[in-house]
Amino acid sequence: MPKPTCSPAPTWRRARWVCGAGVVAGLAAAIAASAPATAAGPRVGAQNLYHPGHDAVWAYMNYAVPARAAPRARARKVARLKLRTEDRTDELVLIRAQTRVRGQVWFKVELPIRPAGRTGWIPSWAVGEPHHTSRLVRIDTRRLRLTVVGGGRVLMAVPIGIGRPAAPTPHGSFYVRDRLVNSDPTGFYGPLAFGLSAKSAKLTDWPHGGVIGIHGTSLPKLIPGRPSHGCIRLRNADDLRFDRLVTVGVPVVIS
Repeated sequence: MPKPTCSPAPTWRRARWVCGAGVVAGLAAAIAASAPATAAGPRVGAQNLYHPGHDAVWAYMNYAVPARAAPRARARKVARLKLRTEDRTDELVLIRAQTRVRGQVWFKVELPIRPAGRTGWIPSWAVGEPHHTSRLVRIDTRRLRLTVVGGGRVLMAVPIGIGRPAAPTPHGSFYVRDRLVNSDPTGFYGPLAFGLSAKSAKLTDWPHGGVIGIHGTSLPKLIPGRPSHGCIRLRNADDLRFDRLVTVGVPVVIS
């Protein structure tokens, strides 16, 4: 397997994202208000919470728990969610739906595992207070274009670099999983890097390998193009602009 042509692993600065006033929603309370009066009753139909570009919900993991194939404590385990990402940032999940089963609220979440598009159910008590976002990142691998949408409006549209044919950028629905600040903003990864929930079966430009990220570059002349091992590269000015528009938890659709 070829090694990525990149500088030594950068020194990152990490921090938990703090949302501004008014974006934290008492989602669990809303579920309780809409649930039937019989706490021990049967399963309530799942409510869709995923409206990317208008409203999506994410939350930090407070407890390491297994994600299950169905909203039941004894359902088959499909993954185990931890408290830290590969980059030692606080783990978070994008919540796609919610339901109540015998008094317990369950969240259907996107899983940061292979293959792309895997989901699982976790109990609501495993996560912190849910946060809302109206932003969406679209990545078009044919047009080599990244677009940020918010409230139905295009906020940013810029050229990008993506994975070469031997190590393509994966397609699917993902989310921004962590934000890292490079101690050397002129280095290979540019000033900032955003780890996604996307994983590649091949080596990527990410220091830990396999993780798909969005980051700046020390090689802007290769954009637009297909120079990477799967990651999405931005020119550094666009990397900084992206940081002003996008937080962790924002949905990312790659097509």
